[in-house]
Amino acid sequence: MSTKVEEYISKKEKWRKELEVLRAVLIDLPLEETIKWGAPVYVFKGKNVVGLAAFKNYCGLWFFQGALLKDQQKVFVNAQEGKTKAMLQWRFYSLEEIKPDLITEYVQESIDNFKKGKEIKPERNTKELKIPEVLKNVLKANTELKKSFQKLTLSKQREYANYIAEAKREATKLKRLEKITPVILNGVGLHDQYKNC
Repeated sequence: MSTKVEEYISKKEKWRKELEVLRAVLIDLPLEETIKWGAPVYVFKGKNVVGLAAFKNYCGLWFFQGALLKDQQKVFVNAQEGKTKAMLQWRFYSLEEIKPDLITEYVQESIDNFKKGKEIKPERNTKELKIPEVLKNVLKANTELKKSFQKLTLSKQREYANYIAEAKREATKLKRLEKITPVILNGVGLHDQYKNC
C-alpha cells in the first residue's frame, strides 16, 4: 500500500469515503499500487490496468483498456470522445453506486485480457509536421530558439505546432508564442509538466 495514495485520498475530502471503498476493492486484487499522473494507478506486470480519481462532481475509475471489456452493465463513458480509443471511465456520484463485486469482475476481466495479450496499442502519428507560418517566422529570426526546437522529439514539436495552429486569432497565436518560447528554450515539451506527476 502506497503512502502517496493515502495522501491523495486524504486531500479529496468530498470523495474520501468513496475513494477508500474503491481502493479497498483494488488492493485485494493482484495489482501493484502506485501514483502516475498525480493519481493512484493499479498495475499488473508493468501494465496499467485501472486508475482512481476524484473530480469536482464525481469520483471514478478509469480502465486503460476499458474498450476491450464486455461492459454488460453499461457503466462506461468515454471522457474524451474521439481522442481515446482504449481508455474508458466509470463514474460514481455517491457511495451507494459503488458495487465492489461488480468492480472486481470488471478489473478481473481486464487482468485476464492482459494475460491473453489483448491490448489496444496507441496509434503512431505519422502525419508530416506542419509548422504554422507565425512559428516558422519566429524560428527563422531566433537561431537559439530554432536549435532548441529542433532538439525536441517530433511529438513535442507537433504539440507546439498544434498549440499555435489551434488559435483562431492572430493575437492569440502571438500570445501563445510568447508563452512557449522560454519553455522551448528549456528543452521541455508543452505537456511535460503533466506526464510525471
